[in-house]
Amino acid sequence: MSLNIPNTLTWARIALIPLFVGVFYLPDAILGPVQKNLVATSIFIVAAVTDWFDGYLARALKQTSAFGAFLDPVADKLMVAAALILLVQLARVDAIIAVIIIGREITISALREWMARVGESASVAVAYVGKLKTAAQMTAIPLLLYNAPLLSMDMAFVGSILIYVAAALTLWSMGYYLHRAMPRLAKHMDR
Repeated sequence: MSLNIPNTLTWARIALIPLFVGVFYLPDAILGPVQKNLVATSIFIVAAVTDWFDGYLARALKQTSAFGAFLDPVADKLMVAAALILLVQLARVDAIIAVIIIGREITISALREWMARVGESASVAVAYVGKLKTAAQMTAIPLLLYNAPLLSMDMAFVGSILIYVAAALTLWSMGYYLHRAMPRLAKHMDR
């Protein structure tokens, strides 16, 4: 395992997850509901920034590695899954939305792993629709965590709209990847 600056940032992102979740389990006497929302939002944003930053540094410092390429998406998916589960518990996201997004992540991760094993990983490389899904999701989650007006805008409402957009893009991107993989899947199912 290569422990360089980008991988250290990715590990730090994973280490933030229990802190992120734990904020909501603190007694209200220690941290009130509004403060919990603000702290959790801040932690999520820091994690999102480190996600961008570790990828940038890996390329800029020429410290890309197979382990980093594996760990980075795992860290992202863990943070998003933790956030969605919390948002369901807080009644800010419908369970079906969380199931769609988390289910897609598991399905596409498994598909990518299988396609890499059969030498076909290029056919399920990240597509533009996947990037749109990620942008909608990574904007919606902090807005839903914050859950308060900001600059006279109802962030919870905007976040709710964006999380539904993210869910729709999630289904679209999953369909796209499955469609791209279908010829390879059909070829290997006959064996």
